[in-house]
Amino acid sequence: MTGNKRIGWGSLFAALAALAAPAAALASDGKLPDPAADWNHLFGHVMVDILIIGVVFGGWAAYMLVKYRATAPGQIGQGPKLSVAQAIGLAVIPAVVFMADDFFLAANAWVLWNTQRTVPANAIEIRLTANQFYWDFDYGNGVTTTNEIKVPVGQPVVMRMTSNDVVHSFGIPDFRIKEDAVPGRKTFLWFVAQKPGRTLATCGEYCGMGHPQMPAWIEAVPQAEYDAWIKSQKHASAAPAAPASNS
Repeated sequence: MTGNKRIGWGSLFAALAALAAPAAALASDGKLPDPAADWNHLFGHVMVDILIIGVVFGGWAAYMLVKYRATAPGQIGQGPKLSVAQAIGLAVIPAVVFMADDFFLAANAWVLWNTQRTVPANAIEIRLTANQFYWDFDYGNGVTTTNEIKVPVGQPVVMRMTSNDVVHSFGIPDFRIKEDAVPGRKTFLWFVAQKPGRTLATCGEYCGMGHPQMPAWIEAVPQAEYDAWIKSQKHASAAPAAPASNS
């Protein structure tokens, strides 16, 4: 049939995401995308909405309970008589307002999800291999570490992940991100540290008895310090091993 095509859910959400894109862009102030800050902003918006809805409808319900309560034994409280138009309005208007707000929040979440799955072109790539019960990191330039990495402040970092044994999940609470590391598959996540400091990464998927013993530390340092560290790590890996002593 022509002229009667149905609009798919994907197209609907894509259109809503396009409408919400300006709001998400404002949350990042036009700078390099920072999904962690944008998720915090969106979560705060959700909390404000829930508070407003709770106060308005809780207050209205309390007012109605007090105003139209029974005031004597055996009395039955009576509410106001509503016309059909009033009854429909009281049902439809709040529903429309709530649905509009829900679609707005969902569209912003869709935009943020797309941002979080789009790796910036200038991202530093680190290969992550999960093991029971530790993390191996490979910078691809001869630098490898275990359970700790350094990254430059303000520079996107993409983790290309896999697992040597079971399913693990590399999660960084401070950056509001988590992704599974799966045997035989390549997955990824990216983040950007906005200020110097150390943050904890953990395994978010139960992977065996040593699961609680899988912390990894991410240290964000200024670019110059990061470059010096990379250089020192390369020199250390290139240094010849000391000969074994004969005793």
